Amino acid sequence: MNVQSRIEPAKGVSDARPRSAVSGAVGFVGLAGLVAWAALSRAYGFSGPDASLVALLACAVPMILWSLLVDRVHRNPTTGIDWDAPPRAVRETIDVTLVKITGIWTIWGTIGALYCIGRWYWAPPYLYAMELFAYSAVPMLALSVPYVLWIDRRLREPRDGAWHFGRLVIGRPDGVDREAVYDFLRSWAIKAFFLAFMVSIVPGNWADLVRATGEDIAADPISLARWLISAMFLIDVAFATVGYALTMKPLDAHIRSANPYASAWMAALICYPPFIMMSPGGPLDYHPGTADWIHWLEGMPLASAAMGAVLVALTAVYAWATVAFGIRFSNLTHRGILTHGPYAWSKHPAYLSKNIFWWLATLPFLATSGNPVDMIRNTVVLALVSGVYYWRARTEEQHLSADPDYVAYARWMDRHGPVPRAFAALRGVIARRASAPAA
Repeated sequence: MNVQSRIEPAKGVSDARPRSAVSGAVGFVGLAGLVAWAALSRAYGFSGPDASLVALLACAVPMILWSLLVDRVHRNPTTGIDWDAPPRAVRETIDVTLVKITGIWTIWGTIGALYCIGRWYWAPPYLYAMELFAYSAVPMLALSVPYVLWIDRRLREPRDGAWHFGRLVIGRPDGVDREAVYDFLRSWAIKAFFLAFMVSIVPGNWADLVRATGEDIAADPISLARWLISAMFLIDVAFATVGYALTMKPLDAHIRSANPYASAWMAALICYPPFIMMSPGGPLDYHPGTADWIHWLEGMPLASAAMGAVLVALTAVYAWATVAFGIRFSNLTHRGILTHGPYAWSKHPAYLSKNIFWWLATLPFLATSGNPVDMIRNTVVLALVSGVYYWRARTEEQHLSADPDYVAYARWMDRHGPVPRAFAALRGVIARRASAPAA
């Protein structure tokens, strides 16, 4: 652990939790909209893919309105927009705007070509995402022109990564900031990869939530737990999809920087298709010879109900960690430092709750074969999976530590966060026992 992160604040200096870049309310208004549409859809049977897109709108629109009308995020200095000065004349920015549009259209075209090359994008479940992107391509191209014209007149510095990349495209490399170009390309790579994945899995999660009948849900505690877990995963996926879609400066939800470390990309990508290593038959597949918690607790109704409640609670924490982002969730990016909600307990509540869930739901140290080799292998492999998420957490901290706001939050968390303090206490106990003289 970084020694500096353990430095206590000076006497007389407030040790309050650093302010979060996102308000605590914005995620909950999005959740309210999503829940309302889900209730209506269950009543009328709106379970198809198009209804799942409406669910994303029901989640996104309340958050956008709250962010603009209540939190007034468009006035934040981090947007880079100067609302107080009169907008520049179009003739002053048109050259910059045309270069930026060239850069934006070029990266969009490149992404479209890469989608065409990737075979997995043209089979379910990705096919729905590809169809949606194809339908939205022309409107996006058309809307990008007035949007960039409008925002360039108000940005303090309109020459951003899109402009630098556009300069390269038109063969004018003089004055180009290569780091800005690299960050621009990384940001769009992240958005293209993860948005396609999120859009592709929303319809399936939505159908599972809506089509389940009340009788099936209330049949027994296990059925209720399964449905609630499914609902939590739908919430997580919906908020994540909205987050990838709304990377916009007027919402102060733009990508401030994309993680530049290759190790961070490797750790993240092996958790998602087509690179996923935890899928059936993959090198980190810990399921062969296992059965889930329901199998092992069969015939023990109280234990099954208790385990179901614990798993629902863990999934709720996982979903809450995404809801807390509001419209800013995305992997491998810096879009503002969160300090509220579950991030007041731990720097990585989603990873922590997800991994505890897997250990309890799978119980890898038990095997239906009764073979000790299966038990040992699956336990070790799941430990490696947890290690991957520890790796992801550390690479994220490495990226975010360039922001003083994150450094302040990390120091506060070490002093006050329940989870870091619990781990510190446990390490202290182990250290004392290890150093104690033998009897």
